[in-house]
Amino acid sequence: MVYGYLRVSTDEQDAQNQAQGVKYKAEQLGLSISEWIEDNGVSGAKEPEDRKLGTLLKKMKAGDIIIASELSRLGRKTFMVMRILEHCMKTDVKVYTVKDGYELGDNIQSKVLAFAFGLASEIERDLISQRTKEALARKRAEGIILGRPKGSRGKDPKLNKHKAQIKRMLSNNISQSFIAKTFGVHRHTVSAFLKDNKFY
Repeated sequence: MVYGYLRVSTDEQDAQNQAQGVKYKAEQLGLSISEWIEDNGVSGAKEPEDRKLGTLLKKMKAGDIIIASELSRLGRKTFMVMRILEHCMKTDVKVYTVKDGYELGDNIQSKVLAFAFGLASEIERDLISQRTKEALARKRAEGIILGRPKGSRGKDPKLNKHKAQIKRMLSNNISQSFIAKTFGVHRHTVSAFLKDNKFY
């Protein structure tokens, strides 16, 4: 299958120009467009999953082809475009663009890009990990307590809605273990709940 992908503004002429360019590129390659996919008025900053492009990427099979006006139509962010192209490479899908003259397929350019994609992904993961660690360290330095707040188990909404019933059960000398089994929670959760609610 050969897919013509258009991401257009509300300008009808923009859509026509893109479509014309994609058709011409297909003809140059000796192909014809099997299906058009158009994200109309959708920002390229949105993740592919939030666009029709995401649905297309999921259904494409080895040997399929995408032709777009330019790489920026796939996405505005560099890492996003790289992730899309990496997905296409892994599924053996070819990508051609009109204005960039870009080609993703069985060639040396694609092999070099495969290495670049892997390296970029690794760098991105490292940067995210580093930013997370720095944010946690900053919060600790500011005296912010990390993790679940003390006594949060006692605020379990599962038990809060049964507060009156639990009070009656306690007045009838029902054990904490039995209360825990009744409401499907751990005995320690019941104990913390009773303590926080000053039941004893």
